[in-house]
Amino acid sequence: MEKSRESSSKRGLALVSSLVLVGSLGVAGVAWAAVTDNMFPTANTLGYCYNQSPGVNHFPCQTDNRDVYYYMDSNGECELETVDRNNVQSVMRNEFAPTDLRIYYDSTPVFSGSGETDIIYQEGSTGMPSSVDGMTWCNDAVDNKPLACDQQYIRIRGNGSYTYGLTCHETGHAVGLQHGDVSSPRLSRTDSRLGCMVTPVGSGAKLGSNNIENINATY
Repeated sequence: MEKSRESSSKRGLALVSSLVLVGSLGVAGVAWAAVTDNMFPTANTLGYCYNQSPGVNHFPCQTDNRDVYYYMDSNGECELETVDRNNVQSVMRNEFAPTDLRIYYDSTPVFSGSGETDIIYQEGSTGMPSSVDGMTWCNDAVDNKPLACDQQYIRIRGNGSYTYGLTCHETGHAVGLQHGDVSSPRLSRTDSRLGCMVTPVGSGAKLGSNNIENINATY
């Protein structure tokens, strides 16, 4: 929370044609150089993922594997405006696709059962405390993977709040990245080495090397 699919085989061959591969530039083999472990779980957080509700303070979960499918709400009160969709697409392409995660856009999202779309982006403030501009929560923890969530929601306010930096921040939570004060060793929540996981986060903040190291070491 921030102030200011699995693989194609899981979804079946019939779905593959609707999925657009955004890109992946794996950097496996790079020596560990992160300044802190801010990937869930750390020594300062719970060791399991659980189903959550919007507006509740909680620790993020890992996504269920390296293949990350996302969808941007396209109708109703939570529909993303064009500028917000552009920010999400830019963040996924420029920040997360170059990690060891494999990023896909899912044009036919699945909201229940097996093979749920991993991240659902929404615009709005329903259920959000007035003190926050964005939040991420697990809608479906994976029974046989205690650290993982099958589907997570990201909700960010409109009216200019849906920035590149905040989108990066909340997407970081959706793959398991945490704030500095619950990392190990603990850092200030404003430590610049946390990249876009600082809080409050700047509008143009990027993922940064520490977060990339943690993502690649996990996925």
